[in-house]
Amino acid sequence: MGLFAGGALALAGTLFQAMLRDALATPYTLGISAGAALGAVVAIWLGWQQIAGIPAIWMAAIAGAAVVLALVVGSALQQRRVSSFGLLLSGLAANSMCSALIIVIYGLVSVTKSFSISRWLIGSVDSLDYATLTAFIAVVIAASVAVMRQAKAWNLMAVDPSWAATRGARVNALTLCGYGAGSLLTAATVAFTGPIGFVGLIVPHLIRTRISADHRVLMPCAFLGGGILLAGCDAIGRVVIAPSEIPAGAVMAILGGPYLVWVLRHRAAA
Repeated sequence: MGLFAGGALALAGTLFQAMLRDALATPYTLGISAGAALGAVVAIWLGWQQIAGIPAIWMAAIAGAAVVLALVVGSALQQRRVSSFGLLLSGLAANSMCSALIIVIYGLVSVTKSFSISRWLIGSVDSLDYATLTAFIAVVIAASVAVMRQAKAWNLMAVDPSWAATRGARVNALTLCGYGAGSLLTAATVAFTGPIGFVGLIVPHLIRTRISADHRVLMPCAFLGGGILLAGCDAIGRVVIAPSEIPAGAVMAILGGPYLVWVLRHRAAA
């Protein structure tokens, strides 16, 4: 679970950074993670247990991400063309709105539910039954293959969409495909693990600066690196203060926060 969840988040980060041409873009920038988190928090607040035999928190998280996806893409459409700048602004607005609603709900729930919400929002890699894990892996592999097959086109998009169009790239279709695939990877992962941050920021940046910025190399390496990083953080959290456990999301935040500060300082110095 940790390997495929980390790989999905790292690949989604690589994809959004190519689309927005910003090395600091993450799967959370466009509001998908916040939408999934809001859906899960609503399910906890209302005490939903199962929907059609499936844990309600998973279904609600995916539904929340889908609603945000529809709103953001709808807002970014301009005369049947998708604007990357519009996606970014709409995503940031959706992120802020979802975060505000989560805070409001958190203030309304009981102590028991507030603890459940807090733990879920930290993010962790919990065990799943094999049927659910197999379905999750199948979704991740399908979305990843669809994205990696267009690696050459992402190289063009990472430079400039207008220039990419002159080279034969279908910019509008690529943008919709990239946002859809990245949202699917993020939503499916967040539904099972909670919103684990920094994987989609740290791994693509390290691979890009240390190995290659060519997406034919960057994307598969980011997928592998993200999986190793998240699984490693989960292992650290389970053994460092055993028998207690530090959620993988907390370990990632401890590592990712200082790294983000270092990246910002490095960019400012450059």
